[in-house]
Amino acid sequence: QVQLVESGGGLVQAGGSLRLSCVAPRSIFLGSPMGWYRQAPGKQRELVARITSGLSTNYADSVKGRFTISRDNAKNTVYLQMNSLKPDDTAVYYCNGWGPQGYWGQGTQVTVSS
Repeated sequence: QVQLVESGGGLVQAGGSLRLSCVAPRSIFLGSPMGWYRQAPGKQRELVARITSGLSTNYADSVKGRFTISRDNAKNTVYLQMNSLKPDDTAVYYCNGWGPQGYWGQGTQVTVSS
């Protein structure tokens, strides 16, 4: 079973920062658009940020200017740097490869306290 492994979640105060990491199998990572999604309690899962193999990026409007997605092809790893965190950013964050019909990690909890 393909497994994407996330790390870096935790509890942080509003205004703080966290960096999420996701390691994927090389066979999945290379050539794959990689994304971070999140799901808050009672809400649908939503795309936070996405990066293509060509390093094009796009972001949800709610995180533009605060979050940065990047990838390290040598390490088969995608990152999400989250700055100026807000309580509304509280959610389980999921790593994804090859889009919603593709591959998912187990999720990592991010909690932002006010």
